[in-house]
Amino acid sequence: MPNSLYSPLAADSPATATMPLLALHPEAKIIRVQLRQNLALRHLTAAQWQELEPLLDIVDYPKGELLEHQGDRSMEQYFILDGILKRVVSNAQGKEMILRFAAESDIDTSYAAWRLKTPVPYTIRTVTKVRAAKLSMEQWVRFMEHHAGIKSAFEFEIMKLMSEVMAHTITLHLLDAPGRVRRFMRKHADLAGRLPKKELASYLNLSPETLSRLKRRGKI
Repeated sequence: MPNSLYSPLAADSPATATMPLLALHPEAKIIRVQLRQNLALRHLTAAQWQELEPLLDIVDYPKGELLEHQGDRSMEQYFILDGILKRVVSNAQGKEMILRFAAESDIDTSYAAWRLKTPVPYTIRTVTKVRAAKLSMEQWVRFMEHHAGIKSAFEFEIMKLMSEVMAHTITLHLLDAPGRVRRFMRKHADLAGRLPKKELASYLNLSPETLSRLKRRGKI
């Protein structure tokens, strides 16, 4: 089903901005430039852009907004324009673990769950205010089915993303606290100064106090 002119997501969350389609957005020119820098979209041809663009909604999410909930079966594909998202898993007791952060030119997705026909195994939530282009997973998969090169490149990015999450999980077990922080600073220097201390500490399985203490003592 094609997207409607405006999507009433604000009815579910008053703080989330109404979503115009890209072509109708007042900042469409800037957004098109941002989208062409996205790791999953940068190699699209003009004809492919013409096909994809009418499917994209542009959404402004407030800090702390839930995009997808662990256990959901309704799935969407997100292309980040501004801000930072996090992917989180939680147990029945509510204990959470942050699997990854994603910022401008990156994506977040539940593509693997869609392919496996399983519920989303994690939650996607905003860390900061976020602007993203999105479409339903059904629309994104249908689009890729008509463009084998895009599908192949996207699935390669998904494999890299999953490898990154696995490496992070291993790091929590094998490296001490200073080593975890140094690895993050080395691999994600662009995010280090933008993340709230609480979020970074949680990602590294540290308390905010421990993170501050390591900085004061010059160990990181």
